[in-house]
Amino acid sequence: MPFARALLYAASLGALALVARSLLVAPVPIAVACAAIAGYVALILCGVFFLGLGMFVDVVKRGPPGARGVALTFDDGPSPEHTPAVLALLDEAGVKATFFVIGRKAEAHPELVREIAARGHAIGLHSHAHDRLFSLRSARRVERDLRQGLDVIERITGARPTFFRPPVGHTSPRIARVVDALDLDVIGWSVRGFDGLPGADPGRVAGRIIPGLRDGAIVLLHDAAERDDHAPAGPLALPRILAAMEKRNLVGVRVDAWLDDGDRDA
Repeated sequence: MPFARALLYAASLGALALVARSLLVAPVPIAVACAAIAGYVALILCGVFFLGLGMFVDVVKRGPPGARGVALTFDDGPSPEHTPAVLALLDEAGVKATFFVIGRKAEAHPELVREIAARGHAIGLHSHAHDRLFSLRSARRVERDLRQGLDVIERITGARPTFFRPPVGHTSPRIARVVDALDLDVIGWSVRGFDGLPGADPGRVAGRIIPGLRDGAIVLLHDAAERDDHAPAGPLALPRILAAMEKRNLVGVRVDAWLDDGDRDA
């Protein structure tokens, strides 16, 4: 069990103990109650905002013990402007990667999704609508969105994705229940370059990622901007990242190659 989840359980038990004491013995001092509530809310927010903690859902954030290679992953596509350039660079380097596509974009550009699959890359779901408030939505709405996105990708490729990366990397107990019901693996990352931000510098993106390139790493990049309103820095940083991988004799692997191993670091 992830430490953050154990901490959540312990904090929940502590909160129940304070309530029981207030009901059965005497009310706790108001300052203690306020501090306890503030601490509990802060803990919950950490679980929502930091996917890698695995507070609510099991997260694959690196390869299993003994894993070889690096898993490059790309979010927020497909983009008719930037995804083809990323595919060309990966082909030139002989690297396979994983693309977490947005369902509505896949529906708009099915030929790009088919091209990703045809070139041997894996395709995962990054939700259908990429709702930034996804973690606050009801379980019914979360399930409807994910099923819609899965259906779109299956119609295009003939294969239903088995792995998912939440929009903005935020999660919640409701998302956890839905991905469990849909039998989806949640994929995080061990290194990121913040390349999807407007104005991100490709050199700085590469500088953040290259030190983390090692066997078992999962790298978060973007082949499109979330709203397609700017050029992500990831495609421009990719040549330097691929060169560093080649220099270190690191192969590029699909995330699902590690999922099939069954022994995953969550």
